[in-house]
Amino acid sequence: MLTLTDNATTIVKSLTAQPGTNGLRISSDGASEGLAVATVDEPRTEDQVVEQDGATVYLDESASQQLTDKVLDAGVDSAGNLQFSLDLQANQ
Repeated sequence: MLTLTDNATTIVKSLTAQPGTNGLRISSDGASEGLAVATVDEPRTEDQVVEQDGATVYLDESASQQLTDKVLDAGVDSAGNLQFSLDLQANQ
């Protein structure tokens, strides 16, 4: 199952603290292997819910399969842009 770094947990909680948002949704963008990220108010029926230290991430079925052995990290670059990255879990 997807796990989050401390940085990702902090950023997800910050993003979802806004009114009308409950979690961060990661979904497959369709034809390519890319992923889309958006704040949402609730998961879709088929979404897998990942909760870690107060941060909630929803994964659509395809994203769930792609990210099962991954760690989500997040940070802010020098220009102030939010960036997410994925890495393999240490025990893989």
